[in-house]
Amino acid sequence: MPRMLDVSDDVRAEIGDEEADRLLAGGDAPGSYDCTSCRTPGDSEQEHTSTVLFVGEETAVLAFAHATCIPSQVVPVSEEQLQGAVRSITGEDAARTPAAVPAPGAHAPAAERQATLGITCGLVLVEGDLRPALVVEPNGPIARPGSTRPGDDFLPLLREQGFRDVRDMNQLPAPNPGWSALLAMGKLHAVLQPGAGSSQAAWWQAHQPLAVSDGWRTAANKAKTVLMYAAPVGTIGHQPREDLMRQALEQAAARGVLVAAAMPLAGT
Repeated sequence: MPRMLDVSDDVRAEIGDEEADRLLAGGDAPGSYDCTSCRTPGDSEQEHTSTVLFVGEETAVLAFAHATCIPSQVVPVSEEQLQGAVRSITGEDAARTPAAVPAPGAHAPAAERQATLGITCGLVLVEGDLRPALVVEPNGPIARPGSTRPGDDFLPLLREQGFRDVRDMNQLPAPNPGWSALLAMGKLHAVLQPGAGSSQAAWWQAHQPLAVSDGWRTAANKAKTVLMYAAPVGTIGHQPREDLMRQALEQAAARGVLVAAAMPLAGT
């Protein structure tokens, strides 16, 4: 029986026309499935269903999701993250502490190790509402690719990518077209940036999908938008409470070392 499947052009290009047509005709596609985003049951014979292709360095996994949860798309992931996704899909995901990964196209100047990005999920009060936020801070200076001079280009690079300076934490950051936060299987997987053509590429990925609080996920699903704040190394730190994180963000804004953008939420 034909399935109510959505297969994006990017997914079709990866799996080929023959496999895509076979999926749409009902072959190799399950009638019932567990949504890779919200983890509740779905039925491709009764409701629109998205095909989501997780692509690693050597392997790829095709998953299914409610079309209302996440659009059909290709999600670039590390091989380690892909194996984590497989374990989650099969119910064998082990609880592990996620680690930050290197920022693509950036490196630590005059250092033998690559700078990594740490992300903290928290709720921030803006314009009277608690907003889901991602606070990004590298563990070392970020140099422009190919640069050998000392210094930290983290904020200039983000400004060039459309992020704007925060002057007032009580005002919503402006949207940054082409950027989005990807939640799949109920966890934060990546922050995506514009890629070639109409595609997106991972700007940040979690080694293991990052668990978020129920309150954060509820606020994100309500707003369908996530706020991302970014500051240089040593600016925000690991704050144990959201009020302390807010205070650190306000201090960074006052010093002119905080940028931000609003981006849509992909998934639930």
